[in-house]
Amino acid sequence: MTPRLFCFGLGYTAAHLGAVLAAEGWGVAGTHRCRDGEPAPPSTAGVASLCFERGRRVSTSALESANYLLISIPPDELGDPVLDEHAASIAAIPELRWVGYLSTTGVYGNRDGDWVDEDAELRPTGPRNRRRVAAEKAWLELGQRHGLPVHVFRLAGIYGPGRSAVDTVRAGTARRVVKPGQVFSRTHVADISSVLRASMVRPNPGAIYNVCDDDPAPPQDVVAFACNLLGVPPPPEEPFDRARATMSEMALSFYADSKRVANQRIKTELGVRLLYPDYRAGLSAILAAESGPGR
Repeated sequence: MTPRLFCFGLGYTAAHLGAVLAAEGWGVAGTHRCRDGEPAPPSTAGVASLCFERGRRVSTSALESANYLLISIPPDELGDPVLDEHAASIAAIPELRWVGYLSTTGVYGNRDGDWVDEDAELRPTGPRNRRRVAAEKAWLELGQRHGLPVHVFRLAGIYGPGRSAVDTVRAGTARRVVKPGQVFSRTHVADISSVLRASMVRPNPGAIYNVCDDDPAPPQDVVAFACNLLGVPPPPEEPFDRARATMSEMALSFYADSKRVANQRIKTELGVRLLYPDYRAGLSAILAAESGPGR
């Protein structure tokens, strides 16, 4: 029987996984935000897309045929919209083999550059990350109540083709903001897909996995490396205390936390070998793919 994946939220990460699985012959469907008066986005790489938001549920038949379920829609001020609208229908799916909830390493909060693993205490800073902690708990509890194979994946900063320091440097929007001791973990979108695919093969209901590369690094170093790849001078360093006045609220929330995220569990339990173990390998591969044969 053809395996079938349904994704709540066909964003950057879920769309990448969906394209990978569709190329392997899977049936893949998912959701996009509803926009009245606008046509639905075109189906990409064999991935069908349906409208979903609070108060506008997807058809139960679309869920009932799924064997695998991925949730990448973040919680909002009211809670988790997927659980609020579809908890009962998800619990009733007859042949559900795997459920993956995409969370964030932001649930660990600030550790002043120290290491955290999946067993670390959760200390979320800010309302967005506190909502993530609540959503993780709710999904795991749904799995326990109904015997569903729920897994949680805490993703570090996501980058990949079209969404990397290479792109911000080219667009002229890259900044080298320096905050002493600040480090971020990050992960290439292709490695996220590899981790999710490995978990589907080796389901372990209730498991939690950090998804990140091996090299937490200061953000200004990543920008400097991208500039070097492109052969352009790097933007000047900006002290964080001076730059913060012109930074977005989202950017400031990232700089509020500094930690190194450990990823041994995806290697020991899932047998994952990262394609891009650090940002240098990932950014170099992005540029190499752009300048491939015939270009």
